[in-house]
Amino acid sequence: MSELRIVSLIPSATEIVFQLGFGDSLVGRSHSCDFPPEVKSLPVCTAPGFDPEGKSREIHDRVSELLRRGLSVYDVNIEQLQALRPTHILTQDQCEVCAASLADVQKAVAQLVQPQPQVISLKPQVLADLWDDLMRVSVALDSVNGSAIAELTIAQLQGRLQDCLQKVPAKLPQPTVACLEWTDPLMGAGNWVPELVSMAGGHPLFGHVGRHSPWLGWDDITAADPDLLIVMPCGYNLQEGRQSIDQLAQLPPWQNLTAVKDCRIFVVDGDHYFNRPGPRLVDSLEILAEILHPDDCEFGYAMKAWKIY
Repeated sequence: MSELRIVSLIPSATEIVFQLGFGDSLVGRSHSCDFPPEVKSLPVCTAPGFDPEGKSREIHDRVSELLRRGLSVYDVNIEQLQALRPTHILTQDQCEVCAASLADVQKAVAQLVQPQPQVISLKPQVLADLWDDLMRVSVALDSVNGSAIAELTIAQLQGRLQDCLQKVPAKLPQPTVACLEWTDPLMGAGNWVPELVSMAGGHPLFGHVGRHSPWLGWDDITAADPDLLIVMPCGYNLQEGRQSIDQLAQLPPWQNLTAVKDCRIFVVDGDHYFNRPGPRLVDSLEILAEILHPDDCEFGYAMKAWKIY
């Protein structure tokens, strides 16, 4: 059997690789892969094609301009890939704004000298897709034992999920919850996030399970007037997320929101949890359970992965 050499070009796939026990075979990563911490020492194979620093609107405008011009949002380092000689490359086909697109990866792979690596593209939209991705990746990396490895891993994660659900009290009426994935322009959180909110005992607003995150206007926010507002900007850690709320708080409609008056504005580490459809979606559920039910659920994430604004 040839040596397993894995390059992961998305953070969620990197975490999947480690969760399955194949971390020692990872030889390269994307510029965004930072967990577990030991991956930071690996060669980087991608880079953003825009300046990622600045306010939300500035970043949005830069990315939008690249897309308008038909340019790649991220660059794939072909020379680095060639030097690493991967047997497998993990990528995604869900969002060209979040990571290198499948088309860009395929174009890069086509320029590599033989042998060609196997490209595994992930496109999760709901929580169940995570279980499927764990199985698919595991079998692709180990055709003999991969299925058994994945089954054990999935069982462990689903066990944690069930433990969390048992702690969530059945309270009615459920509080309405607005999750924001971007703040300027406003974007709700779709795909798996509404599913997690429902599981945690909340009534999700705006986003729909399995559907792309929707653009919003302030009229949408004020009309819905959510009980809780949870800000989880894509690619932003806890401190950066708080700064994005600082910008929202300067706008006139902000002070009229019920969630603001009741001090139920929360910021979470979207980058490392909610924005990554990997094993830590279970952690994301636990975070939501803590926020919605502080008297019943405690998993140790407060002040580390979420804060009250």
